[in-house]
Amino acid sequence: MPAAEYDLTRSLDRYLRYVAIERGLASNTVAAYRRDLTQYLAWLEEQGVRMPAEILPAHLAEWLRLLRTRDERPLSPASTSRILSSVRTFHRYLLEEGQVEVDASADTTPPKLAGRLPKAITVDQMAAVLAAVAGDSPRELRDSALLELMYATGARVSEAVDLNVDDVIDGDVVRLFGKGGKQRIVPLGSYARAAIDAYLVRARPVFSVIGPSTPALFLGARGQRVSRQNAWLIIRAAARKADLAVEISPHTFRHSFATHLLEGGADVRVVQELLGHSSVATTQIYTRVTADRLRDMYTTAHPRARG
Repeated sequence: MPAAEYDLTRSLDRYLRYVAIERGLASNTVAAYRRDLTQYLAWLEEQGVRMPAEILPAHLAEWLRLLRTRDERPLSPASTSRILSSVRTFHRYLLEEGQVEVDASADTTPPKLAGRLPKAITVDQMAAVLAAVAGDSPRELRDSALLELMYATGARVSEAVDLNVDDVIDGDVVRLFGKGGKQRIVPLGSYARAAIDAYLVRARPVFSVIGPSTPALFLGARGQRVSRQNAWLIIRAAARKADLAVEISPHTFRHSFATHLLEGGADVRVVQELLGHSSVATTQIYTRVTADRLRDMYTTAHPRARG
C-alpha cells in the first residue's frame, strides 16, 4: 500500500512499531505515545479527518485549545507541552515517510512553562551512589569509571557514552562533544582519573575481545558501545543499591556537578564553559539553586532569622 493511502489508524500502528523497534524506545515511552496519539486521532476522526494528509495546522491548534480549556480536568501547560511533543514527533514521522507533504505541527509552539530549578543531590548522596558501584569485577570497574566521569565532568549522558578512548587526553582531561558537535575540554579529578585508569587496564580488554573492534571508551557485556539506555540502567541500579530516597537520572549527575561547583565557590563563567552552555543565562539557573539552599541554611541556623 502506498504511503499516501494509509489512514490514521494504520499510520499510528506503523509509527508505534517504528519507535519501539527501530528507535528502541522504552515500553513506558511507547505506551505514553500510544495514549496521547490515540486521543488526538480519535478527536480528528470526530472532525471528519480520516487520512494523515487531511490534517491541517488549524486542527491541531483547536485540539490543543480544547485540552487547555475543557471543563473536566483542563491540562496544565506542562501536560500540554508533553502531549504536544508526542504529536509533533508523530507529524515529523509522517512527513519523513512521505505520508504527508506538509508537517501540520511545524509552526505550533509549546506553552511557556514556569522555570524549573534543576534537581541535584547532596555531596554525601553522590558519594553513596559512587560507592555503590565500587568493586573489582569488569562490570563494576566500568560502571565506576562511567559514573565518576559523569560527575567529574558534568557530561551529558550522550556525551559520555559517545566518548572514544582517544578522547581521554593524557589521563588528565577529557574531550567532550556537545550539541552541534561543539567540542570542549574538561579536567578530570583524581577519583575519575583513577577509576578510568583501572577500567582501561583491567576491564575494557575483557569486554573488547568479545565484540567487534571499536574505539568506544565504555563497552557493554557484548563488546559494543554502552548505550544511553544502558547508562540509565547503571545509574538506576546504583541508586537502589545506595538506598537513595530520591529518583535520579543521568542528568542528576550534570546538575549535581554544576551545583556542587558553585557551592564550592566556582565562578559561574567557569561552570558555563565546563557545561558547554552557549549562554551564561542557562548556567545561572544553578545559582538560584545554591541561593535557595543558602537561604534554607540561614533560616535554620541564624538565631534571629525567624520570629
